[in-house]
Amino acid sequence: MPDTTDADGLTVGQASARLGVTVRALHHWDEIGLAQPSLRTAAGYRLYTAGDLERLHRIVVYRELGLGLDRIRTVLDDMTDDVLGALRAQRAQVAERIDRLQQLGAGLDRMIEAHEGGPLLTDEQQAAIFGPGWDPDGPSRARLRYGDTTQWRQYAERSASRSPEEWQAVADDMADLDRALGGAMDAGIPPGSPEANRLVERHREVFASYFPLTRQMQVCLGRMYEADPGFAAHYDGIRPGLARWFRRIIDAGARAHGIDPDTATWDGGQEERR
Repeated sequence: MPDTTDADGLTVGQASARLGVTVRALHHWDEIGLAQPSLRTAAGYRLYTAGDLERLHRIVVYRELGLGLDRIRTVLDDMTDDVLGALRAQRAQVAERIDRLQQLGAGLDRMIEAHEGGPLLTDEQQAAIFGPGWDPDGPSRARLRYGDTTQWRQYAERSASRSPEEWQAVADDMADLDRALGGAMDAGIPPGSPEANRLVERHREVFASYFPLTRQMQVCLGRMYEADPGFAAHYDGIRPGLARWFRRIIDAGARAHGIDPDTATWDGGQEERR
């Protein structure tokens, strides 16, 4: 291909480099009649003149502003077109996109924070909602232990979108369930009875505020409620022996659905969902 100067015109490759657009884009604009080179060499190569480059430059500017090619053609060729109005309309659309992106950024910040630490609440809010015995460092420790699990990701997604008022409703539901468990134990409700099984299902429903809980997963939690000193102290503080009784009604409820509590596993809960 012959070497040309600006005075002679620029080849497609040279114009592409000058304007920072692809050769493919220039060929496309040529094909649709948006920007065609005015000259050709003796060998038939396209050459863009200074006037052609000016038009191309304007196309690049309008395209970067977000105008479509058809709208750009109108702006460039229709002398009656309201260019200022078109630019103002495009500016309004850009402002809307900026607002949406800012909202998206804020949402991502909340999601990151929730993945790192759980509830997006201050220490004071946590104490007020979950009670003075609430440990604000608990979610961070849970993150270190469970942060790579599906359930932690589900918990973080819920935490990112939950307001203090919604967390208060979750805490109230859990407190109501604790009172109901204590009352049922006092009343001598036996494991496997309809009343006990309803409490087991209620626990699954309330716990779903954190993440979906299958029956096999619930059995695993029941074991932890009895064996873990912190959980056992919580339930036995409501009623002596409640941690063990709670596990027994969970196990009985699982058996009613064909699940052997002795072999239930957390991963088995994934199979149960399928």
